[in-house]
Amino acid sequence: MLITKFNPFPAPFALFDEALKALHNEPDTSRPWAPAVDILETENELVVKADLPDVKIEDISIALEDGTLILKGERKFEKTVEKGGYHRIERSYGAFARHFTLPDSVEPEKVAAAFKDGVLTITLPKKEIAKPRTIKVNVAN
Repeated sequence: MLITKFNPFPAPFALFDEALKALHNEPDTSRPWAPAVDILETENELVVKADLPDVKIEDISIALEDGTLILKGERKFEKTVEKGGYHRIERSYGAFARHFTLPDSVEPEKVAAAFKDGVLTITLPKKEIAKPRTIKVNVAN
């Protein structure tokens, strides 16, 4: 009795398989991506932290327009492999843009940003009027 191995993908699908492998050797830059962001509010400020690994500081743009914080940038794919190729590319590459509506309590002239270890920290101080304050009330007898 002759045993033959069943091939569910005959020769016509071989070209499709090779094309699929070629797609996985280059990143998909057409798919938009957005960095993860944390927003923290304290008594005196709002703090926005964005994870931007492998993004260079010169590829980041921060703007404040009409009460909206705009964070733009790009993570570029640098193919440095001389022999072989990637087995899997799951990280996203290309341009990104995030927009955050800010409350009127933010002082736009005092916004500051810092970039360390792939984390962008934007500090948005609150106006004096918006800060909580305690008022002592005297009770008369």
